[in-house]
Amino acid sequence: MTRRGRILAWSAGVTSVVVLGIAGVGAWVYNDLDSNIKSADVDDKIGGERPENLSPGSKNILVVGSDSRDGANAEYGKDLTTMQSDTLMVLHVPANREWAAVVSFPRDSWVEIPACDKGDGSDSAPHHAKINEAFALGGSNGEVAGAAACSIKTVEANTGLRIDHFMSVDFQGFKGMVDALDGIEVCPEQAIHSKKARLDMDAGCQTVGGEQALGYVRVRYGVGDGSDIGRIGRQQEFMNALVEKAQAKLTSPKALYGFLGSATKSLTTDPDLAGIKPLTSLASELKGIPSDRLAFLTVPNYPREADVASDLANVAWQYPQAADLFTSLAKDKEIDKKRLEADTKNPVYASSVRVQVLNGTGVSGRAATVAEKLGRAGVTVVGKGNAPENTGRTTVTYPAGLEKQAEALAGRLTGVRATQASDAAAGVVTLVVGSDLELDEIR
Repeated sequence: MTRRGRILAWSAGVTSVVVLGIAGVGAWVYNDLDSNIKSADVDDKIGGERPENLSPGSKNILVVGSDSRDGANAEYGKDLTTMQSDTLMVLHVPANREWAAVVSFPRDSWVEIPACDKGDGSDSAPHHAKINEAFALGGSNGEVAGAAACSIKTVEANTGLRIDHFMSVDFQGFKGMVDALDGIEVCPEQAIHSKKARLDMDAGCQTVGGEQALGYVRVRYGVGDGSDIGRIGRQQEFMNALVEKAQAKLTSPKALYGFLGSATKSLTTDPDLAGIKPLTSLASELKGIPSDRLAFLTVPNYPREADVASDLANVAWQYPQAADLFTSLAKDKEIDKKRLEADTKNPVYASSVRVQVLNGTGVSGRAATVAEKLGRAGVTVVGKGNAPENTGRTTVTYPAGLEKQAEALAGRLTGVRATQASDAAAGVVTLVVGSDLELDEIR
């Protein structure tokens, strides 16, 4: 497996790992591994109001690292009674198969969770929370289908991306893969001592088994800056090392079978990906992508404390950069990672955007409704009222000096661009709500 294959292994939810050497095993082993992969149908739980697929032939695959509390996983987080997700990312495979992008979503992202089927005959109410709450909310009854459906609805609602497939990988399968390889070498720069992650490690290179490896990729507090962003990077590095070890180690049928058995048993996918053949097909599509055209990205973000002083635990997405990223993927356009990183160095906080909201729809109360939603997102609403006349087109205008704030606001509104106006009100950005603006299009 080439370097690009190793990188894509984690990105595709161990897709390439699962098919590593599969052609060399017997038919009975193939059938056994194939039957290990679980399937969960989410279509009837997502509903019909979904983003349009703007790039036929491309694929967006949601990958969830799951630590459900069932069975052998019950020992982790005994105070938790629902399914949890430690890792959330989207693998974008373009129609031309010439590049790929993997976008990681910090689990502490503060987003709107849409109404979800809770699996008990009731639906949750839309509300703001950490993005990983969606998996727990939809999985209240312990079913992966509901957990995945709510995560898909949440990602789609906050990004505008159409999710085509999903994969969920759980704790125990991860540990089994590591143990089948006799451990993985990691090199922490500082000692790590965490009761929560069950981890006690010295600084420096060392080989960790499945239990320690799980703690290493999950640990957050007391390591580096304690952020989820740092954990994302550590997880990606670890999975690259895991696949490198797999390439060197899996030369015997016994080792190969043990590894693949753990990998496939840990995997739950939508019905179209539930099998060795579709996973092999996906891996074949990925393996020809040049390593210099793979982009590992994290949704642009900043500490939400900048908007809400009391919130020390979450991050807010940075606009317009987050919207630009999602729009590019929706339209199947390759991401310039260096440019994205340069654009995100000086974030415009939502609270620094002072906006007056004017109702141009003729629908009573629409300005107040939009203002309330923007306020929940952290934007500072300084006034609201009626526009001079009704309009079918939503506009964002600004006076000289407020270009970045206006672009940050426009980035939260699908299809809206900010323009400078000589007659714009001084010191504020003006949003005129037209009849074309759907409330669910406000981020």
